[in-house]
Amino acid sequence: MSEHAISVHNIYRSFGALKAVNGVSFDVPHGSVCGFVGANGAGKTTTMRILASLDYPSFGSAEICGINVIHHPEEARRLIGWMPDHFGNYDNMTVLEYLDFYARALGYKGAERRSRIEEVMDFTDLTELSDRLSNKLSKGLTQRLGLGRALLHDPQVLIMDEPAAGLDPKARVELKHLIRVLAEEGKTIFISSHILSELGEMCDSLLFINQGKIVHHGDAETLREGHEQSDAVYYDVKLAHQERTLEDWVVTTPHVELIETRKRGGRILLEQSSPESRAAILAKMVRDGLPVIEFHKEERNLEDAFIDILGNLEEGKEAIPSKAATPPPIPTSTETAV
Repeated sequence: MSEHAISVHNIYRSFGALKAVNGVSFDVPHGSVCGFVGANGAGKTTTMRILASLDYPSFGSAEICGINVIHHPEEARRLIGWMPDHFGNYDNMTVLEYLDFYARALGYKGAERRSRIEEVMDFTDLTELSDRLSNKLSKGLTQRLGLGRALLHDPQVLIMDEPAAGLDPKARVELKHLIRVLAEEGKTIFISSHILSELGEMCDSLLFINQGKIVHHGDAETLREGHEQSDAVYYDVKLAHQERTLEDWVVTTPHVELIETRKRGGRILLEQSSPESRAAILAKMVRDGLPVIEFHKEERNLEDAFIDILGNLEEGKEAIPSKAATPPPIPTSTETAV
């Protein structure tokens, strides 16, 4: 078995003058869940399509379980379950017929095909919906059907592009549970999403990409604790009522920044985090007439971490170290590396 389930080495992909992927390198261990995070246009989908052997890089290489997806796409596809952000259904085709169609395309026959479809439908909780038209399902059920299709050939690596987009809270919880079960069975999951809080709960590691480059590769806990490296610290403040708002108070108070306004109170950032300075801030709130009923230290959320990383990049500061190697200059030829 190869050392990593996914290995990407200095991938570049350009569309004319646009560098969609600009020297991306990373590794994902077997049996782990890796979240892929970035703004729209950052290069997420292009990278995932290259991994799924649906696009070619201008330069670089990518491997799935040691198989080069560029040079040996057919072998790599046997190991990959691909779940794109949008996929089509067919009119007048039931859930069972839909999965049966793809099982036949994958080469399953007879009893083995029926058994495999039953296993997938049972896992995705679609058995009772076998006679439902596949193009008449809700968003959550459609995503489950797409997951079932991706799992038919029992792939080792599952690549999922924005699978939680548009799902209601119940469907997101169900999807998160299925992903963790798959990881416990030893499958490797590579998943992109804009819902960073959920990625933090389900992923073993997070990759941040910005303008085609990896700017962070690490676990969620490291990101949440990143602000502890400085004096600044976040606090959640709840007020009994809003006769005087937290926003008004912050405007007149030095060394305090309002991060988020809530129905009663909000999140603030204290520039100094010593016990004495925190006590002084709380005492000032009380003296100034704020009806404080809760005041507690809060972890930095992943959205804050992502914004901080992008802010540091804009200011020319070094990003959180990633595992990316220093990329070579992009060649003028379209040959890919071996």
